[in-house]
Amino acid sequence: MFDSLSSKLDKAFQVLKGHGKITEINVAETLKEVRRALLDADVNYKIAKDFTLKVKDKAIGMKVLTSLKPSQLLIKIVKDELTHLMGSEASEINLKDKPSIILMSGLQGSGKTTFSGKLALFLKKKFSKKPLLVACDVYRPAAIDQLEVVAKQIEVPIFYDVEEKNPVKIALNSLSFAKKQGCDTVIIDTAGRLAVDDVLMKEIENIHAAVNPSETLFVVDSMTGQDAVNTAKSFNEILNFDGVVLTKLDGDSRGGAALSIKTIVNKPIKFIGTGEKMSALDVFHPDRMADRILGMGDVVSLVERAQEQFDIEQAKKINKKIAKNKFGFDDFLSQIQQVKKMGDMKDLVKMIPGIGNKMKDVDIDESSFKNIEVIISSMTNKEKQNPNILDHSRKIRIAKGSGRGMDEVNQLIKQFNQMNKMMKMMQSGKGQHLMQMFQGMK
Repeated sequence: MFDSLSSKLDKAFQVLKGHGKITEINVAETLKEVRRALLDADVNYKIAKDFTLKVKDKAIGMKVLTSLKPSQLLIKIVKDELTHLMGSEASEINLKDKPSIILMSGLQGSGKTTFSGKLALFLKKKFSKKPLLVACDVYRPAAIDQLEVVAKQIEVPIFYDVEEKNPVKIALNSLSFAKKQGCDTVIIDTAGRLAVDDVLMKEIENIHAAVNPSETLFVVDSMTGQDAVNTAKSFNEILNFDGVVLTKLDGDSRGGAALSIKTIVNKPIKFIGTGEKMSALDVFHPDRMADRILGMGDVVSLVERAQEQFDIEQAKKINKKIAKNKFGFDDFLSQIQQVKKMGDMKDLVKMIPGIGNKMKDVDIDESSFKNIEVIISSMTNKEKQNPNILDHSRKIRIAKGSGRGMDEVNQLIKQFNQMNKMMKMMQSGKGQHLMQMFQGMK
């Protein structure tokens, strides 16, 4: 997500390195590279031009504080402008109506069905809602089957009617069904349609008029760049939607849609899809996204994800074990399983300030967790709880039992011991030594 843009912006700011003050010449040179980076990211040309002009106006003549360098000051101005460009602040979804009706719209293949499931799970867990998924795509083969699989996976009810071919009637009938089932939120998944298809566009306009949704969301495949922005404009003219959803931001996304769409349609980006898992959904925070684009990390989102997945009481118990030097492989395994629930590991690493950029080219293999779990599962309970008893003969047995090499077993034990030291340092407050150790680890 935004990797290419982040690298090019970082390169642009290198122009100011070594300069003692901001001048019209060095700012112009830097912003020329910034504009080029934005255009390469498929940002609308006018938006890129206006953006750099605003940054230039704010930067020229501004005094650099003694605590800042010229490049740091310009980064601060760019960050503020990026945040403003993407909407300034997070925009909430409207859940005041009973039931709250959420209508999905967008192009074919934009990820509406998957996002509908992700949103249902998000509302269920975050707001204790009882959502109903509604299948109104009567054209795409297996569309109902796909939504049914999603509904089963997240354990929410679904409404569909294979006999009815009128999506407007299906949508209206689902409201009666929701009332009977006690569902307080209805998420209507519609067929993907092209803006140039007058018949299908009229159809979604009719669905919108019939159900009077609390919230209409336009789902965009972020990898389509400016095409997505232009399509959003066409849909907005008909539906006057309430917000945008950017899907597939974990893919090879240049970021143009995220940086252009708010200006073009004047509607906020409300959610982003960040992975294949049903839990891979984030509320869109413009300021946090600006931080991530500029390589500053996103500690707040990282902490929020951790709070959602980690058991506080369990964490207290583990803290006591660390203090008493009783932290074992059984505890290590439970922590790994909780971290896995937080999302893609490479995405999590990028949220750590100062670490994300250094790790951008490191290949983080998610399957390595499986090998760790297999090795730990091959230990006896006594070995898990007392890692110090793992002698050579025990390691041989564990390697054979897990089907992994002896070198992998030794590597895991070494990493476990390193992590144990790090956690003790965190408790003792030896932060400087901890950072040195962390930077030395792969």
